[in-house]
Amino acid sequence: MPTTSPLKLLALAFIAGFLSTIIFHQAVVLVLNMTGLMPPGFKPWSLDPVPPFGVPTVISKAFWGGLWAMLLVHVLRNVSGASYWLTWTIAGAVALSLVAIFVVPPLKGQPIPDFMSRFPIFALVNAAWGFGTALLLRMFGATRT
Repeated sequence: MPTTSPLKLLALAFIAGFLSTIIFHQAVVLVLNMTGLMPPGFKPWSLDPVPPFGVPTVISKAFWGGLWAMLLVHVLRNVSGASYWLTWTIAGAVALSLVAIFVVPPLKGQPIPDFMSRFPIFALVNAAWGFGTALLLRMFGATRT
């Protein structure tokens, strides 16, 4: 199988992470909302504006999902086989959730939420993102160089 150039791989990773947020991440948010498990304030496909530019929440999340994918496609470049799927899923579940709990709130001037109550839910949502990103990368034919 031919390899993908580094620049094209980054572009495909951004697109995969962006779309995975809209499709996989937000679908799990919907299911968790429907079951009453999602914390208050988290709505699927929210169009609420995000400061400072007023971008819809779902687009902001998708943008960050694209950036995360660009980072992880580089970090996970040597993973293959069954480990590929598991590593992307776990990386999404753990890395994105830890940043969402311990980094994002202080940047927004908010307190860090209770880890034990948020981590399982965030991990599930972000695991779906990781798996979806891996799936889309494969569908796009993105291969390591």
